[in-house]
Amino acid sequence: QVQLVESGGGSVQAGGSLRLACAASGYKDIDVMGWFRQTPGKEREWVASIYLSRDWTYVAELLKGRFAISRDDAKNTQYLQMNSLKPEDTAMYYCAARRVSTGPWDYWGQGTQVTVSS
Repeated sequence: QVQLVESGGGSVQAGGSLRLACAASGYKDIDVMGWFRQTPGKEREWVASIYLSRDWTYVAELLKGRFAISRDDAKNTQYLQMNSLKPEDTAMYYCAARRVSTGPWDYWGQGTQVTVSS
């Protein structure tokens, strides 16, 4: 069973940076890891994905140039580097994992809050 634990959220002023981390246990079962975010009253929004067997990375078009996803296999951890943060980036950020390359996400973390003030 995969368990995902996020960390690194917090409060930052606009223009600042944060790096979120997602530590995974049961890592061998996973092919894709990703990040989503959600604000109250809105649907969960996909942010980025990394395909572990191919080392492909994808970032939502509107976030390219500011956000980047990476991983450290030695630590079983993936990261979301967020730069030039804006107030509209304020959200709960969730780590997710999937056993196969497509389809629904199988595992979710509890989320970490990111708040960007103007």
